[in-house]
Amino acid sequence: MHTKQWTVQVIINEDDEGRTSARAVLSAPGSRWHESEGVARRHPDDMSIPEIGDELAAGRALMALAQELLSDAASDVAMGGAGQWAGRV
Repeated sequence: MHTKQWTVQVIINEDDEGRTSARAVLSAPGSRWHESEGVARRHPDDMSIPEIGDELAAGRALMALAQELLSDAASDVAMGGAGQWAGRV
């Protein structure tokens, strides 16, 4: 059995105008890294609860990252699977 470890780092920033952005970065040894972004905006009439913006922005960034990985996998399969993929980084 071969075990691999991939690391996802989520960086969250909130500005003074109620906009929260999150960046999800996946690093995997021997592979290219993936990066995606998610954004949440607080309506001016809403109470400021930073955790909600963090959760929305991070969740959207992670969903985008998942879609990117699935799209890459579909492309690899379309290229002929593992035989064509070997050595591609």
